[in-house]
This record gives sequence, structure tokens and C-alpha cells, in this order.
Amino acid sequence: MSFSMEENKKIFKDFVTANIKRDGIDKLLEWLEQSDFYEAPASTRFHLCEAGGLCLHSIHVYKRLVQQYVLLSKCKYDDIPAEMKETIAIVALFHDVCKVNFYGVSYRNAKNKAGVWEKVPVYTADEKFCFGGHGSKSVFLLTKYIQLTDEEAVAINCHMGPYDRAPGDYSLGAAFEHFPLALMLHVADMYASNIDECNTAENK
Repeated sequence: MSFSMEENKKIFKDFVTANIKRDGIDKLLEWLEQSDFYEAPASTRFHLCEAGGLCLHSIHVYKRLVQQYVLLSKCKYDDIPAEMKETIAIVALFHDVCKVNFYGVSYRNAKNKAGVWEKVPVYTADEKFCFGGHGSKSVFLLTKYIQLTDEEAVAINCHMGPYDRAPGDYSLGAAFEHFPLALMLHVADMYASNIDECNTAENK
């Protein structure tokens, strides 16, 4: 998948500035600027496992979540209340900040097009802040800069659906029932990962 990291960085920041007016958003963007957010992959070997993948994935999830909300609400995008536009932007664009400064680079042997073995770089997980769950770590990091509503916190915390839950944890169903945005974010994340980003190297 070919894309421009600089173009996606601009798109991401444009979505943020157009929709999010919450106190602390400038500090959050400063933190991202000083991190590897715009250069990091979205995963080590699945969707968008390439430089800039994390930012692009966040954009894909945002577009999918907007699409869902418009469809389910039977309204035009311009008719969505500003508060909901802000909420949608926050949960979609920042749901994976747990992956900031998370990846490292290692090497493995692989054959090139000529059939010759060579060392190639691969992304590896290199957790530097062992907080715990995927979604809960994103919530924690975000609340260092901006205040989240209950709905936003639950949506981000539960965006992995059953993939980030211990066996026997039945709280996810209740979260989806009480906060439909959480289910919508999970679906948007799945659409982005498995449809929009299905043409990454490992999935061809």
C-alpha cells in the first residue's frame, strides 16, 4: 500500500482542528508531534505494518465511524451536532494512541526477488510502558491531556471488542448496550483493519 506520510499527517491534523475544540487538545497534538505517531506502523505483521500505518489507520477508522453515524442517524454530515462531531473525532482519531512509542525494528532473513537471502527489517513489539489493556492504555494516555466523557472513555476502552478481554469477562455486552458508540467504534476499527487495509504486504 503506497501513501504519503506527510499528506496523511496533514489530513489527520485537519480532522482534529476542524472538529475538536476541547481544552488540552493542543498539548495532545504537541505530544504526538514529539512521538513516533505519524511514522509508526499500525501493527507488526497484520494491517498497515509499514511506516505511517498508525496515522493512516486512525484516518480510516474516523471515516468509517462518520459513515456509520450518518447511516444510522439518517442524517447528513452537516446535520451532526458539533458535540457529536467532536466525540466521533476523539474516539476514532485517538483510539490507538496506546501504540505510540510501542514498536521497535528488528531483522529477519528473507529471499529477495532474485531468490537471494538477505536481512530485511521487520517491526517488533517493544512495550516501554506496561500499563495493561490495549484500550485502557489509550484512555489513560489521553486523559493526561484532555478530559473524556464517559461515552468516549468506554468507546475507546472497548474498541477492541472481545480481542482485549479476559475469558469470562461479560462486561463488554453491557458496555455496547449502554454506549452504542463503543460498538460503532469497534465495527469501524474492524472495517478499517480488514477491508480498507487488506492490501498490506502480509495480506496480499
